[in-house]
Amino acid sequence: LGSMFCRKIKTRVGLLLTIDPTGGGAFQYDLSILDAVAAIKDKDIEFVVGYSHPAWLTYLEKIKMKTLHVPMGYWGRFFAQLVHCSGISLSLWRALSPWFHPTIRSIIKEKCDLWIFPSQDPWCYLAPVPAVATIHDLMHRYERRFPEIGTWWQYSWREWHFKNTSKWSKAILVDSNLGKQHVIDSYGTDASKIFVLPFIAPSYLEYFERQVTDTPLDINLPEKFIFYPAQFWEHKNHKRLINAVALIKSRFPDICLVLSGAHKNLYESLFELVSSLGLTKNVLFPGYLQDNIMGTVYSKARAMIMPTFSGPTNIPPLEAMKMGCPLAVSSIYAMPEQTRGAALLFNPESVEEMADAMARLWHDDSLCAELSERGKVISSQWDKEHFEAHFRDILFKVLDAQAA
Repeated sequence: LGSMFCRKIKTRVGLLLTIDPTGGGAFQYDLSILDAVAAIKDKDIEFVVGYSHPAWLTYLEKIKMKTLHVPMGYWGRFFAQLVHCSGISLSLWRALSPWFHPTIRSIIKEKCDLWIFPSQDPWCYLAPVPAVATIHDLMHRYERRFPEIGTWWQYSWREWHFKNTSKWSKAILVDSNLGKQHVIDSYGTDASKIFVLPFIAPSYLEYFERQVTDTPLDINLPEKFIFYPAQFWEHKNHKRLINAVALIKSRFPDICLVLSGAHKNLYESLFELVSSLGLTKNVLFPGYLQDNIMGTVYSKARAMIMPTFSGPTNIPPLEAMKMGCPLAVSSIYAMPEQTRGAALLFNPESVEEMADAMARLWHDDSLCAELSERGKVISSQWDKEHFEAHFRDILFKVLDAQAA
């Protein structure tokens, strides 16, 4: 910490949280960053936390920092897309926007030496402030076949967004070594300003680790089920997973798959598929599950499966391992590296491989016990304390570089 004396007294650092709870893994990541910021106890650093959604108040009331509401309105991503379409120079935009843009004026008003933008939002380059930004994935480049990320408009927007995130940010946080290489390969970004900060399971699971697993739930779940928590996007690969259930139903008539997530996007078409295959008793859609029951759901699940095409890594496998829930995941990108032998791996293109993984998890008790124990070991090797310590190191390096 000696290099900290190079910085002025009371360095001021801002954190802007713009994801709401239905944002899935992105919200859980923001929550982990908030916890990491709150864990830094340093008399020379003063933090201020901005938030846009009232759901954050539940979490912010537990921390002792200045907080402020930063209203987005029409000034969020939609406005950034208008800037993108206008073709205006970002250098010119950054010079002029503080005179008229309410959100940017709110950010600048705090006079922070550095802002952390973990939500993959455009403020890291629209606001003329030193920024630490996050790039979770560049799947619009690597999995363009999916319409939610690969249409002309989505590709154009995401490419513009991440290119400017890479250009204007003082530091970039990524989930894995592969994620770092993707950013370098895509935008020629200086490797020295890209920091690998692997995901962790959300902190709210800490509570459920200490509780008896027969906690009553507000939803009806079968005694035995395989769990998949994901929004209903095409790249999440629900359709093949449902077909995999149909493939093994004759062998395991009681097979049950629980697909949680808000009933939007492709939900209706997936529900119709389940009905057409005669799987209404085998595939359940409980809707969006609140944080306060997720630990119990993982504890009750026979296993968790994640057939996603998105990476490099994902948060649900970390949740499962932390709770001792056996799992199977796609064998692509950095997911084998993330699970390190604690998961069955399958090709997400193959319904047959997916069905085989589900069948093994459904009937092999010793396999499930082995995966459960292995998962807990892996989870303990990179937990909340490791994440927060590494985040602190990254933050100090960026602040020292600012002061140099």
